[in-house]
Amino acid sequence: MNTTPLSVAVIGAGMAGTTHANAWRQVGTVFDLGLPQVRLHTIADAYLPFAEDAAQRYGYERAVDDWRAVAEDPDIDIVSIVVGNALHREIAETLIKAGKHVLCEKPLADTLESARAMAQAEKEAGVVTGVGFTYRRNAAVAELAKLVTEGHLGEINHFDGRYWCDYGVDPSTPMAWRYKGPMGSGALGDVGSHLIDTAEVICGPIVSVSGAAMMTSIKERPVATGHVTRGTALNTGDSANVTYEPVENDDVATFTAHFASGAVGTFSCSRVAWGLPNSLMVDVLGTKGRASWDLARCGEIKIDDVNSPAGLGGARRVLVGPDFPYFARGSSMAFGGVGLTQIEQFTYQAHAFLQQIAGITPEQGALPPCASFADGYREMLLADAVARSAATGGAAVDVADLPELASL
Repeated sequence: MNTTPLSVAVIGAGMAGTTHANAWRQVGTVFDLGLPQVRLHTIADAYLPFAEDAAQRYGYERAVDDWRAVAEDPDIDIVSIVVGNALHREIAETLIKAGKHVLCEKPLADTLESARAMAQAEKEAGVVTGVGFTYRRNAAVAELAKLVTEGHLGEINHFDGRYWCDYGVDPSTPMAWRYKGPMGSGALGDVGSHLIDTAEVICGPIVSVSGAAMMTSIKERPVATGHVTRGTALNTGDSANVTYEPVENDDVATFTAHFASGAVGTFSCSRVAWGLPNSLMVDVLGTKGRASWDLARCGEIKIDDVNSPAGLGGARRVLVGPDFPYFARGSSMAFGGVGLTQIEQFTYQAHAFLQQIAGITPEQGALPPCASFADGYREMLLADAVARSAATGGAAVDVADLPELASL
């Protein structure tokens, strides 16, 4: 096991970027000791004030306005890429060639071609790479997957998942990278990528999709003249001279799926769900029980099963506690009722990534490996299948055997 201290940089100082910065700051506080010490080295952002602010708040040594400074610095060992997905490929390939370990946010890339190239680069790389499907790190989600795997809910017949957000509901929200790219890269590619990955973590591989429908409710958005963070323009200039650009992808996407297990799935995702800033909900229904999870109540699941006494059935609330995956050593107050937030998922992800770099296998450590670039490419192939289904009026698309993955 390699315990040499490692230096970390984060490229991107927006909302998700600062969450990565915080995760690397916290990574040594969870689970077991023995991992390499982390040096908080650099925050990079094209808008230097963002980088400087994040570096100061999270304790990083320096701030730069060009990601290439990170790639060229021989002292940096690990890099989180947290910028628009159209930039992922160039940055990741450059960092891999520079011998740096790369943890890249989802969706993996802006096109299937770039995603495939990144997965191929991963295969040939001599470094550790991963993609940020953080809901794999949620204790409650992991518990649902455990209930399914162990057969506690019986044979699973239905998975229902919905990820509804409102970050795009205001038509004055300015144009950004999330609104560019082909249909299937909008709400589906952004929040839907998490939904697809979470469904497969719980219920196993999807083998076909069908019944897809997509729509764009806000056809154009204003172009900001200043820097944009969290969907808000810092400076839109004179409102009388605002220009607009067309939105190129989906605000809402829905579809159905079949899993290899025989279960069916229903999915919906939206970035224009009024009043729902970040609403992810999952239901899993089987022949012997059902279980549900709601991100708004992150520290609990609801379960109803055959163990209920006659006449006393109904969903009961079970608080996340030490018997759930990840939680016992992942919280400083590891007992039911303490709760979790989405933030812990990023810390757990950073810990798992650090384990992989140190050569700790899943059997030795607390967490399985992070999702790979190949996993990120698979998710994009599934999203592309959904887009193709929508383009053909909801026709079924078989994804049981993806030759693109087999040929990597």
